[in-house]
Amino acid sequence: MSTTILVVEDEPAIQELISVNLSFAGHKVLRAFDAEQAQTLIRAELPDLILLDWMLPGASGITLAKKLRADERTRQVPIIMLTAKGAEHDKIDGLEAGADDYITKPFSPKELIARIKAVLRRRAPQLTDDIIKIGTLMLDPTTHRISGGDMPLAIGPTEFRLLHFFMTHIERVFSRAQLLDQVWGDHVFVEERTVDVHIRRLRKALEPSHHEDHIETVRGAGYRFAAQIARPG
Repeated sequence: MSTTILVVEDEPAIQELISVNLSFAGHKVLRAFDAEQAQTLIRAELPDLILLDWMLPGASGITLAKKLRADERTRQVPIIMLTAKGAEHDKIDGLEAGADDYITKPFSPKELIARIKAVLRRRAPQLTDDIIKIGTLMLDPTTHRISGGDMPLAIGPTEFRLLHFFMTHIERVFSRAQLLDQVWGDHVFVEERTVDVHIRRLRKALEPSHHEDHIETVRGAGYRFAAQIARPG
C-alpha cells in the first residue's frame, strides 16, 4: 500500500538517494531541507511517516520531533531519526523526543526500507500490505479482496479502507471524528454522519457471510471491531 513519507534532510545528495529509493519502493515522497519547510508541508498534507535528520539548519530534528509530538494533529505520525550520531545517549535523546526508531548514517537503502516497514507494522498496521485474518474473515490489501469463509465479498473502496482499519485495530473504540481522520484522511472535510452511512454499507457487504456483527456500535462513543461474534443460543 502506498504511503506518504516526508524526508527532512538538508544534504541534497542524501535526500535524493533516500527519495529515489522510497519512490522505487512505491511510496509517495515529500521533501524538506529544514524544520520550517517541513512544517509547511505537514500543514498542507499530513504524511504517514517522517524521516527526520538530527542535524538541520535552524531548528534541530530533535526540536521538531518534540513539537510534532506536542501537537494533537501530528502526535501519532511515526518518526524515524536519521543521524551521524551513534552514541548511546544520542539514541536515547532521539527516542525521548518522540522518535519511534533511529538509524545511523551511513545506512543501506534495504535497511531503511526494512526499518520503515517495521515501524509502520507497529504504529500504523493499516498502511502495510499484510494479509489480515480474523476468524473466518480475511482481507488482502494487495489484491483488494475480502472473503468470509470461502465466500468472496463485494465491497466499495471506502468500506474496504474502513474494514482494513478496523481489522488492524480490533477491540478499540473509535469516534466518528477519529475514523474520518484515519480512513478518509487529514484535511478531508466531510460530515461525521458520513461515517454512519459507510458503516451501514460495510455491514451490508459483510452480511452474505454473516460477519456483519463484527462491527459494533458503542453508544455515545463510536464504533468497534469485535474479534469474536456473539452467536445466539
